[in-house]
This record gives sequence, structure tokens and C-alpha cells, in this order.
Amino acid sequence: MFDGAALGVLVATPAALVIAVGFFLQPTEGWGGEGSETPAVTLQTPDYVGSQSCSTCHADQVAAWRDSHHGWALRAADEVNILGDFEDSTFDHAGVRNRFFRRGGKSFVETEGPGAALVEYEIKYTVGIEPLQQYLVELDRGRLQVLDVAWDTSAKRWFHLYPNAKTSPGDGLHWTGPYKNWQARCAVCHQTNFSKGYDPQKKTYQSEWSELTVGCEACHGPGGSHIAWAKTSVETGADSGNTGFGLAVTFSEGKDGARAEIELCGQCHSRRAPLNGDSAPASASFADHYNLALLRDGLYYADGQIDDEVYVLGSFLQSKMFARGVGCTNCHEPHTARLVAEGNDVCTQCHNSQGRAEFPTLPKATYDTSEHHKHQAGSEGAQCVSCHMTAKNYMIVDPRRDHSFRVPRPDLSIKIGSPNACTSCHTSETAEWAATTIETWYPRGRWRGPHYGEVLHAGQTRSDPETTKNLIALAADRGRPAIVRASAINLLATRLDEEVDQALTVHLEDSEPLVRNAAVAALKTAPSAIRGTLVAPRMNDASRSVRLAAARATIDIPLTGLTTEERRIVEQVRADLLSTLLSLADYPETQMQIGGLALTLRNLRAADAAFREAARMDPQQLDAWMSPARISLTQGNPQRASAILEQALGENPGSALLRQSRANVLIQFGALNAALEELNEAERLKPDEPSILVDIATIYTLRGENEKALESLKAALVKGADGPDVLDLLAVTNRRLGRFEEARGFARELARRFPQYKRRPEVEELLDRRRK
Repeated sequence: MFDGAALGVLVATPAALVIAVGFFLQPTEGWGGEGSETPAVTLQTPDYVGSQSCSTCHADQVAAWRDSHHGWALRAADEVNILGDFEDSTFDHAGVRNRFFRRGGKSFVETEGPGAALVEYEIKYTVGIEPLQQYLVELDRGRLQVLDVAWDTSAKRWFHLYPNAKTSPGDGLHWTGPYKNWQARCAVCHQTNFSKGYDPQKKTYQSEWSELTVGCEACHGPGGSHIAWAKTSVETGADSGNTGFGLAVTFSEGKDGARAEIELCGQCHSRRAPLNGDSAPASASFADHYNLALLRDGLYYADGQIDDEVYVLGSFLQSKMFARGVGCTNCHEPHTARLVAEGNDVCTQCHNSQGRAEFPTLPKATYDTSEHHKHQAGSEGAQCVSCHMTAKNYMIVDPRRDHSFRVPRPDLSIKIGSPNACTSCHTSETAEWAATTIETWYPRGRWRGPHYGEVLHAGQTRSDPETTKNLIALAADRGRPAIVRASAINLLATRLDEEVDQALTVHLEDSEPLVRNAAVAALKTAPSAIRGTLVAPRMNDASRSVRLAAARATIDIPLTGLTTEERRIVEQVRADLLSTLLSLADYPETQMQIGGLALTLRNLRAADAAFREAARMDPQQLDAWMSPARISLTQGNPQRASAILEQALGENPGSALLRQSRANVLIQFGALNAALEELNEAERLKPDEPSILVDIATIYTLRGENEKALESLKAALVKGADGPDVLDLLAVTNRRLGRFEEARGFARELARRFPQYKRRPEVEELLDRRRK
């Protein structure tokens, strides 16, 4: 019964992880619907036989796969598979000498370990073949970690993946830290049927897999039934009647087959957040196992071009090729994973004067000609990919191409600062030059007209009503790619009001799970009536990602008045949410999510435990320290809050935010001199932050040093301070200095601009005198 009790609790102590999750729902009627069901999360019965079993009948395919990137995704570290120089070679980085050597037929690295001393580690596995190869070593508790020093297979040299970074042991980003853990971050895409086997209480891994690398069954599903089907067909001389050949995944022709490929390949070739700790079944829907990253600032440019390492899927979903039914194997041979042709021939198999029958809307024209690309034949500029698939380097030596297949838009570079293909080659020229050239070459080209990037850029940088209106319109434009519409919805999440709420609720019924998911997530801070009546029913959604998002968004709403069937649905989805959190408990970011959910449920003890676990995993996660400090203040314990922040500063001595926060805690129990010392150091670390000066002024005000307070406040104004606390302090300080006219001016401005702000009695007196 859902009567306010927690669905599941794991207790966190030094020996165990605490996860407290209480699940509640708003009273509502009929949202389950007669006969409706929440699709169960089913796992395939393991019946994996290994790629070698496939070679009996599929020798050519297995031979093609064996030396592909998939075949080299993870291999045992033997002399054949190790490509790097382990003949007592060295590589220095940030004061650490990394030595690579062999002993007794095995390969080793000597490098900085968790305790800062140099430690020898045996190389357990190799990752990749070109343009780089990485190496795994095993630490305590079954952890496999990825070294940051890699081998450049083209230049035959060692190099560091983060050449400008210096991380120390204990830092979450150090190679021994949680973000470089193989089982948590990498294995599901480099191994077949991987099971993480993480124990959140013991913090140990007992991982299992069916095949070390990405084998045949990673894409086709378990092969045991297929072998049985084949054997029956041979013995009887006839098809067994199983049209799927006994495989979990078969690839048909046409748009449906292309969509199946994209669902499968996208599981790994995408920037996404997993909803499971283990490999998803090959036959799985992407939206049941992952949340795709949207076109967010820092990952993509506002117009959707790649910025950070986002891989392929998010780009391809923006393309007209995806909309028309193009799939991965139209361009890539599935077993070698190489292109199906050389150079422009990949593109001209479709983009030619005859067209291609399966893509009837494709304009029939000759593109591989100077009349089109305006460059000398055979030159770099004459390559289709140079203009339509610009590349960016990741991992230092790995250029990857943007798969959104866009036309160059240097005019957008002028408007919103996004890059463009023209000046990426012609580096000495300007975007204005490129825009003029494009307009001259293609006066009626597809580059003309508005672009969704302009709306998304405005949404990222402005908060005016016109921008909100444009975001609402973009989200509703079904002619735009789903990822674009979802990204517009995501930006509306911070602009919720009655109009925005109403606009977003329409998208809860959208045909695309990506859009529905974004709408649910955006409405998580909407009034409880909306969430209980309209968002909660999405716990019966066809896509698991939407169901889980609905569970999160309605977690604080009391549950009463549901039917038996509705309760069953809620219970199942809530249990799945708990399972998801547990499966990802080795992520610091999951611990932060757990803490946030616990705070929503006002379970401060559980929230504190989760945040402290996140800080243990990643001491540089500042919110993991700040949150338990806030909890301590809520509980009336500023001394504990101060101690937590002092410990945080021990891990992050250069953090101005932590020093400022500790100063504010110290102020609460009267340690003004110590607080001022912290703030002075914070200002030294971050001299352009006006709020630090406001806090300094607060201390001077408390000490009665009003001239110094006023001086700090004026300096804060120069640096951009503009909040109600500044105006409040300016009114009080000027009043205490006898400057009543100035004080009344600030008091009036405070009342006009921030009418809901709780003003000090001294400021109220100033306003009362004005009224008289």
C-alpha cells in the first residue's frame, strides 16, 4: 500500500550505501485506463555462444569483423594485441614519469597510484586499434581503470589524453577515480552481454560478460536459438518456420530496417545517460535504456553542430537523411564498420542524376562537380564531407565527423557564434567573407531563411517573453527533428508559468518518446495539480525513459484514491526507478540524484548520506559538500556545516565558492573575523565575483563599520551586483551613516523591483517615512 511509506531503503554507513526513496502520487482518476499495462522490463535469457560459433556458417562475416574496431574494442593484453612500445619506454606528464616495460612475458606500467607513489601495474586489457590504443589495469575490489596515457598508433608515440590537466590521486578525474572506471563508464559498449556486478555496500565489482569484445551477439542478440534453428533446417531439409532465424534482431529493408539499425547502433554511438548498469539487449528500444543528451550548451553549438564529444546519434537525428529513412549501413559496411565506398562515392551512390529508388524524394542532380562544390576537382574542398560533415578532434588524435549533414551557414556564425565549414578551412578569413561568398554562389540555396539554432541560442542567452514565445513555437513545430523540439522544451523548463505549462502539457502525448521525456522533465517543478493529473499518467507510457521521468517528477505528491490497477502501475515503475538508481550507484552523479530525491521527500538523513558518498567518490564535486552543509544549517547545526566545508576546502583549497560558503556559515555563529578571512581569500581567488564583496559588506555592517561596508557595496555594484540583498544593504548602510535621502532611494528601488523580498525593519521605516 502506498500510504507514505518508503518503497525501498538501503542504509548508508561507512560500510554501506544509503538510498532512501519514498514514492508518492497525486490523487487522480482513470489515467491507467481499462486494460492498460505498463510494459514490463524484460531481460533476454542468456544463451550466448560466442562469435567463434558463428564462423562455421558465416566465415566471411566473422573474418571481416575480427579486425574491425568492434573486434578490437577490448582484447586480452598479449604481445599480439598490445600495439604500444613496452620496451622500457617512458613518458613524462605533469611531473610523473610513466614507464612501460615487459617482465616474464607480461606487460606493465609504472605510474602514479592512488596514494601518489609510483606503483607497478600489470596491463590486463587493450582498448582499440586506431588512431589510438588505451590500456586497462586492475586496482582493488575488482576495479578496472583506464590509463590516461595512450598510444598513438599512427605516430607511434605515447601521449596524454588531457595534456593541460594535472590531476592528483583522490581527484575524481584522476585515472584511478570513478570517471575512469571501466565497468561503470565503458564496458557496456566494449563488451558483449556485460553485467557490472557492483555491490554498493562493499563497493566491489564482480563483473561478467559473454564475450570480451563487441562480438556478433552484441548486435544480433544471443546466438543459441539461431544455431538450433540452423541445425533443424539442415536436418529436416526445410525452414523450421521461424522467420526470425532464431535471432533476437533481424534487419529488414526500408525505413523500418534503418530505424532498427539506428536504435541498435545508437546504444553506444551516442552521448546518453544509461538507465541500467549492464548491457542493454541488442533488440532493446533506445528509449527504454537511455536518455539521449539534448542540444545543450557545452555539448552542441546552438545550431546543433558538435562541440563536446557527443558521438553520432544526436547529430544524425537532426539530419534530413534520418527523416527520409537512411540507416547506418547505407554508408557503413556492418562487419568491417568501414565506409561502403571511397571518398565522394559514398555520397554519390544516392546523390546523383539518376537518384535512388528507395529514396524517392531525393532531388536528381549531379553534385560531384565544380559547378556544385566550387572547388578544384580532387581537392580537399571538393570532398562532400568537407562542407557537409565537418570534423573535430577528440582524444587528441581522433577526428570525428558531424553526422547532421548540414549545409554551411556562415551567416549563423555571425548571428550566434557557431562554427562553419568555410572558415574551418579558410582560417584566415572571416565569417562575413564566407557568408558573402555563399550568397554569391548559391543565391537561392537551402542556407537561406531562419534556423532553429537562432531560437535555441536565444533560449540559452535571454529570458524575454519573445524568446519564450519562439521556444514554444519551435517545440510545437512537427516539421523539426524531435531532438530539436525536445531541446526547445528543455529550455522552457526554467520559464514555467501558466502559458508555458499549458504549452508543454500538449507534448506529453507526442509520438516521439524523446519529446515526451523532455516535456515530463520540464514539468517537474510545475504545480502539483498539473503533475498529478497530467504527468503522473506517463508512468503508463510505452517508453521506459518516460515512465522513469514521470516517477521522478511526481515523487513528492501524496498518493491516495488510486484504483488497484493504477497502484500496480505506480508500484512497478517506482520499483524500476529504485532498481535504476541501484544499478548506477557507482556514479557520483547518481548519488547526487539520490540526494536530491531524498531532499524532495524531506528525508534529510538519507540525503546527507548520499551527498557524502558522492563527495567520497569525487571530492571535487562541490555540490556534494555544499548540500550536506545546507542540511546541517537546516537542522540548526552551523558548527557541523562549517566542519564539512572545512573538510571540503582541504580537498579544494582553490575554491572561492567553498570559502564564501564557509564564511556565511561562520557569520551565523558570530565568528566574524574568521569569516572575513575566508571572504578575503575568496576575493583573491575570484576577484570578479560581486557577491563576495556583498558578503564582505555584510560583515562590516554587523561590526558597525559602515563606511567600509559602503565601500565594498560600491565596488560590488561596479562588478555587476544587482540583487535585492545589495539594495537592502545599501539602504541600511546609508541610513546608519545619516545619508537618509540616498537610503530612501535604495529602499524605494528595492520595494519597486523586488516587492516580495523580506526587507529589514530599518528599510521598512524608510519606506514608512516616505509614505508620510
